Amino acid sequence: MGFWWFMLVMSLLIPLIMIGIGSLFAKSAPREINIIFGYRTPASMKTRESWQFAHAYCGRLWRNIGLIILPLSLAAMLFVINKDTNTIGIFGAILSGVQLVFLICPIISTEIALRKNFDEHGNRID
Repeated sequence: MGFWWFMLVMSLLIPLIMIGIGSLFAKSAPREINIIFGYRTPASMKTRESWQFAHAYCGRLWRNIGLIILPLSLAAMLFVINKDTNTIGIFGAILSGVQLVFLICPIISTEIALRKNFDEHGNRID
């Protein structure tokens, strides 16, 4: 049962991080465009406006997706409660892989939104 609790906590980390970082980014982008922290892609780092847009857009997606997959992940882990450690470990790994897909998809969506709203120099398209 101890391993199940461990895997439960581990399976909730990705959704919790998505909610936390997503809320932070949706509220405000890091003050300066930098290479250390933030949503750092060539398109998002061209101008201050594209930097703020990317953080707000991706932040909202991450927060909302995290809020959806958090209870789903909890419910999924209930299916393997009291199972053997091998079953719990494999199920937890698969669940984490699925969560990573939901972590990456908003990045693709954000890049598409940046291309639709900004030109190649980072100027907003009206």
